[in-house]
Amino acid sequence: MEPLKHECGVALIRLLKPLSYYHEKYGSYAYGLKKLYLLMEKQHNRGQEGAGIGVIKLHTPPGHEYIFRERALGANAISEIFSQVGQKVNDFMAKADSPEDIEEFAPFLGDIYMGHLRYSTTGHSGISYVHPFLRRNNWPSRNLLLCGNFNMTNVDDIIKTIVESGQHPRLYSDTVLLLDQLGYALDKENHRLYKEYRDKATEPELSTLIEDNLDIVRILCNTAPQWDGGYVICGATGSGDMFALRDPKGIRPAFYYANDEVVVIASERPVIQTVFNQPIAHVSELKPGSAIIISKNGRVKVTDVLGLAENKRCSFERIYFSRGSDASIYHERKELGRNLVPAVMKAIDYDLDSAVFSFIPNTAEVAFIGMCQGLTERLEECKADEILRLQHRRELTVESVRDVMNRTLRVEKIAVKDIKLRTFIAEGDSRNELAAHVYDVTYGCIRPGSDTLVVIDDSIVRGTTLRQSIIGMLDRLQPKKIVIVSSSPQVRYPDYYGIDMSRMAEFIAFRAAVELIKESGRTALLGTVYANCKQELQKPVDQQRNCVKAIYEPFNEDEISDKIAQMLTPDGTKAKVKIVYQTLKGLHEAVPGCPGDWYFSGDYPTPGGNRLVNQAYINYFEGKLQKR
Repeated sequence: MEPLKHECGVALIRLLKPLSYYHEKYGSYAYGLKKLYLLMEKQHNRGQEGAGIGVIKLHTPPGHEYIFRERALGANAISEIFSQVGQKVNDFMAKADSPEDIEEFAPFLGDIYMGHLRYSTTGHSGISYVHPFLRRNNWPSRNLLLCGNFNMTNVDDIIKTIVESGQHPRLYSDTVLLLDQLGYALDKENHRLYKEYRDKATEPELSTLIEDNLDIVRILCNTAPQWDGGYVICGATGSGDMFALRDPKGIRPAFYYANDEVVVIASERPVIQTVFNQPIAHVSELKPGSAIIISKNGRVKVTDVLGLAENKRCSFERIYFSRGSDASIYHERKELGRNLVPAVMKAIDYDLDSAVFSFIPNTAEVAFIGMCQGLTERLEECKADEILRLQHRRELTVESVRDVMNRTLRVEKIAVKDIKLRTFIAEGDSRNELAAHVYDVTYGCIRPGSDTLVVIDDSIVRGTTLRQSIIGMLDRLQPKKIVIVSSSPQVRYPDYYGIDMSRMAEFIAFRAAVELIKESGRTALLGTVYANCKQELQKPVDQQRNCVKAIYEPFNEDEISDKIAQMLTPDGTKAKVKIVYQTLKGLHEAVPGCPGDWYFSGDYPTPGGNRLVNQAYINYFEGKLQKR
């Protein structure tokens, strides 16, 4: 119920025909720009902090700009960017004398389009950190436009490599460092080709030969093996090569579509399907460890760069972040809801007639549908059993059968998100009081004192909104019991691969486990884990283990869930509150293709995750507030 801020979104388009082709066929020279806008708007769920676009023209005469970039901050960044870009395009078009002028000089109407939606996960914010990043040079083949959906866990190692090569990075940001690293490799590739062709051609033919023969795979192979993290890294050179590389474990998603007119890359499959009106079979997943590369002359190839490693595709993508319009994700979220039915039935004491079911927020609606379908099946079984009992007792009549058949699952829209209330008073209590009224309830759906209210959410991470707003709001309906159901398991560990979850104390599951440790007289365990974490950090990173798992080992999931319910129940709540979480087994049954579950299990997909979780616990124990 408290929104997670999370990984970024990418959108790339390479037009394979001249701009005049799209004008003649689709009625607009801005075909690529319009498609980029749609790709970004339909991935707006992936980034709320800022956005940026970059455009490269391949037919601009010397002396004129051929790389254009626009960036903005805030939730309305996309609208702001395309409003400004649209004005520049319209101003130019009003003065253009010929199609050739548009092809060569029109701003933001080019051959390569790059879009990015950003949310910071490392504490860095401001326009300087908004993608795409741009590395300038007088030679087109040495220019580099870069964006990505990624987070690296070994930034210190990367910066050391860069410094050892003689460079001086200007910002401590993984994006800047990757730009420096890839830019250095791009320079080396240019120099390699210069030495190969300098005796065979003179300028400007020599530069053209270099542009035509850049080996993007070589550049990626010289840099990417050093990266530890989850990533989709996208780049384009000023001379026209474009690429997207996915991490070898598939932690971050990427999809592409190509025909004889266009090549498209995006973070989500249904976005490409919708924007380009394509069936699911025509949109391919970029395989982990592979890169899709579009050369200057438009050749498209998918190449294995890093090798396919163990599948660790992010399960939170499927539970929460990605658009639910993807066919597979929609099915998986329904299954997540269905898998909760046994636990929900137990929580309501198997009394479906006295239970009312609903959901908060809207992102939980699909899991809610699956849960209701599963509960309806249970109800149908109960009705069949009741009819058989009536028959056995010779009490089977039209009226008794009608009474049984009229039993239905009680589904209601309990919570309604009100207008966006401004928390204009800064003091904590006043701010919390206003935040508590973000949602309103539908009155008259609950029988006071006798009904159980079951509300499903897609995740309960911090629990702040539950305590400050939701539970108190639901209690106003006077149910006998409130059951909060999470379609995801308990979030116990930080994420270091693109989701904004990095401090131990943020997690209500962690805080609950700590409270249980203290209450059970095991306080010494907290210090033991601290000492073990410090000891682990002295080892090579690939030998470190996650010592924080020991915090949870003394307790089962139900004990932690019950403690969470106790901690999140506001004072004065009259209803009994219970919290039910998805199990890891239920998660993997519902989402079999994306087994990455480190935020639930603590089994990190790369060595850097273990190092950072140990450091996070040290920071917690020492009272430090920084993210890393």
